[in-house]
Amino acid sequence: MSLYQMPEWYDGLRLHQNEHTGGCSPRVLEALAALSPGQIASYPPYSAAIAKVAGYLGVAPDRVALTNGLDEGIMAVSMSCLRPAPGGPLPEAVLPEPAFEIFRLDTEVAGGRLVSVMPKPRFAFALDEVLAAITPRTRVVFLTNPNNPTGVPVPLAAVGAIARQVPPEALVFVDEAYAEFSGVSFIPELERFPNVVVGRTFSKAFGLAGLRIGCLVGAPGALDRIRPALPVYSVNAAAVVAVQAAIDDREHLHDYTRQVRESKELMYAACERLGLVCHRSAANFVLVCAGPRAAELVAGVRARGIFIRDRSTEPGCDGCVRIATGIVEHTRRCIAAMEEVLCAAR
Repeated sequence: MSLYQMPEWYDGLRLHQNEHTGGCSPRVLEALAALSPGQIASYPPYSAAIAKVAGYLGVAPDRVALTNGLDEGIMAVSMSCLRPAPGGPLPEAVLPEPAFEIFRLDTEVAGGRLVSVMPKPRFAFALDEVLAAITPRTRVVFLTNPNNPTGVPVPLAAVGAIARQVPPEALVFVDEAYAEFSGVSFIPELERFPNVVVGRTFSKAFGLAGLRIGCLVGAPGALDRIRPALPVYSVNAAAVVAVQAAIDDREHLHDYTRQVRESKELMYAACERLGLVCHRSAANFVLVCAGPRAAELVAGVRARGIFIRDRSTEPGCDGCVRIATGIVEHTRRCIAAMEEVLCAAR
């Protein structure tokens, strides 16, 4: 059986969630199998996992807070920054569009006001517009680098410019869920910007989405503002041992990132053959503009057992679908299905 054969619990080829469809490192499975009854029965210690994650990211352990997936980290940032004071104005979150929908949902849950910044042509980062959207009521600016769903990177200089302009009470949150694929991170700049917090996840490049583990990285003072919104022991014992094993298997990580690069080139070439517009991506997915054929494309490949994500309702994404481009053989299978659907429709 191929290492990358689809697991039996999959209902099809899941290219709609940007997951690692090849699965986690074998070392992760070994670490999970070695869990003792005592470890499972006890609340987990975090110091070893924090040290491992901090070493991987090149920071001191006091600059890392583990989270139950990056989603929990985003919620904690929202709750710590966007809860309204009694009788006061609504705190504002500035969000360049298109964006991960969790930012909108968490802003609403926390009670803040969302200030959306519309995208520019070809999804170039709208720095001037973001800076213009910042007001004395701004309490957080949400950025994703590279962006989801476009895959377009945010210039690191733009992050710094935003951090210099926000009010003293505000944080700039940079979601780096796809940094392993872009090879670019704001983390080395955090010493100069204590009002910036970076979010990372081990769901994408490391294949740990089912175990739910991520982290926040920032100055101790910034993390201290957020920690009260993080539940105690929210990261479970299995995730704690898994993340250490995953980080140790760099060969597995490097093989996957290599396949992602190859898969993206295959998708770009396929889009050119099929007359589709796509955007070069720094992540493990490609945004494909299929225009009025988008819904037909999504339904057609689904009928062939492949799931891709319709993002047509996002600002600037009319007629666009997002396709994960990870394991090469899975990308080839998706491209073959796309060709069948689109050529049959002509």
